[in-house]
Amino acid sequence: MTKTSNHLDFENSFDHLGCGVFISTREGKFLNANQALLDMLGYKSKEEFLKIDVQKALYLNPGAHRQVLEILERDGQVIDHEVDFKHKDGKPIPVLMSSHVRYDTEGKFLGYEGITVDQTQRKQMEEDYKRLFEHVGCGVFISTKEGKFLNANQALLDMLGYQSKEAFLKIDIKKDLYLRPDDRRRFQEMIERDGQVIDYEVDFKRKDGKPISVLLTGHVRYDQNGNILGYEGLNVDQTRRKQMERELKEAHDFLNKIIQSSPNAIMAADLSGTILIWNQSAEEIFGYASEDVIHKMKMEDIYTRKIAGKIVDLLHSREYGGSGKLRSYPLSYIRHDGEILEGSLSAAIIYDTRGNELAFVSIFVDLKERLDMERKLRQTQEQLLQSGKLASIGRLSAGVAHEINNPLTTILTSSMLIQEEIDPDDPMHQELKTISDEALRCRKIVTSLLDFARQTKPKKGLNDLNEVVRESFVLTRKQAAFQDVMVELNLSEELPDFCLDKDQIQQALINLTINAIEATDSGGKIHLTTGFDPNVKMIEISIRDTGIGIPPENMDKIFDPFFTTTEGGTGLGLAVTHGIIEQHGGTITVESTPGQGTSFMIRLPLDAGK
Repeated sequence: MTKTSNHLDFENSFDHLGCGVFISTREGKFLNANQALLDMLGYKSKEEFLKIDVQKALYLNPGAHRQVLEILERDGQVIDHEVDFKHKDGKPIPVLMSSHVRYDTEGKFLGYEGITVDQTQRKQMEEDYKRLFEHVGCGVFISTKEGKFLNANQALLDMLGYQSKEAFLKIDIKKDLYLRPDDRRRFQEMIERDGQVIDYEVDFKRKDGKPISVLLTGHVRYDQNGNILGYEGLNVDQTRRKQMERELKEAHDFLNKIIQSSPNAIMAADLSGTILIWNQSAEEIFGYASEDVIHKMKMEDIYTRKIAGKIVDLLHSREYGGSGKLRSYPLSYIRHDGEILEGSLSAAIIYDTRGNELAFVSIFVDLKERLDMERKLRQTQEQLLQSGKLASIGRLSAGVAHEINNPLTTILTSSMLIQEEIDPDDPMHQELKTISDEALRCRKIVTSLLDFARQTKPKKGLNDLNEVVRESFVLTRKQAAFQDVMVELNLSEELPDFCLDKDQIQQALINLTINAIEATDSGGKIHLTTGFDPNVKMIEISIRDTGIGIPPENMDKIFDPFFTTTEGGTGLGLAVTHGIIEQHGGTITVESTPGQGTSFMIRLPLDAGK
């Protein structure tokens, strides 16, 4: 009998279907099977397969075969029935079987026909999924829309402190899980609006009531009609991360407090010089607020470009501390407001793990106060040394002056008496006059020596210092006028009465004024100023001229006895003045710029001599 075209098409489709197709008798014999079923069960030929006993050779569990037959004879069909078949080598194969009863034309029961789908891969995937679900390190859940858990893995139970899954699946999610119930509502709004929620930070409650921070990721579960069934997702415990963040913040805050509370200026900049760190001491020392500096200014805006460049060069040399470090480099700096800073700069280069330069950090120690104190100490030491030297010279001078004064008087008297007895036209008369003049000059020097060597204490009384200055001015104004030098008085009205030896202070002021007149060219000026500093209770007298000034090499000699640059001078005026001021418990200092003038400042303590 010739096969029709339709029959050939059926056989072709039968053999090439991707799932196993069979036809069998009611008694348990296969009448036909396609190649997919043979391959699935490991049979090489159809002839061999058609000889097997279905119940014994095909079903892993013979009872399962009876169950299938019961369903088929009762319902006429079985749909998606899960059952385990046996491979030819005996290994189990899970399959999904759908089958129905075959009848002849007269309705007589002939057998069965159906299809089988290999579920091995699906089962393996299910096992993998189940294994992943149970053993993944984060908490996995499946829940209803209404707020009940359908499933949860062990990690979630451990995270939330539940011993059994049964107890956990009974909790009310909104009330028992969320620390703040409103967070559940926000979660539902987001997930139903977007279909998913990713990395939603929320606080849950453990079984013991303690809060636990989690990172929640989930998506919506739909039914076949697109209706929302619930949600599934995972929760990652953030406790350790939060703890690390707190510890990191505490460490950062502590380091920042160290930097900000340092009494020294701490600064850091990137490789371009842009400032990244600027502590409170840097604000105070350099005069710039941090909000005006950080990420807005460069180090060359603080120092000059030349200084900043030199610091970078020194950091790369071995001159101070070695390459990458700069230790205690002395630095003088002029602030933007003109104030001079003096200090020590230490700096270092910051490297990454591969040795690449990342940034610069530096510490500036303001040494201005200490250096000022050192300068004052040196000045005091010099003054003490000067005082000791003057005292020694004074004692020597007193002895010499007394020894010279008696024979000098005899010489002067004798020369003057003989001069009176000789005719003025006699050549000897002129010689005697020379002797008398020189003897008088020697007497003046002796008198100055005696003044300089005077050891008597000042006879102090309450006086108006401004009046003493005015009298000194009167005594010197004719000499000033002769030299065409203007003397200006600027006397403080707030000056208190003061205990002093009027004659000695007047002598000191006259000495300084005459020196100023002699050092000032015609048309110049001299300023006599008085003042009072109530903070330290000091009377101040300033004698400032616009004269030729004192050369720097002479500054440390001007109070030395017999040192003079004036023709005919004894070199004792300033030494005497220095002694007078010291005997009043005060100090005298000098500042001078050659070609611009000299300024003497006398400071006398208000309570000295009371």
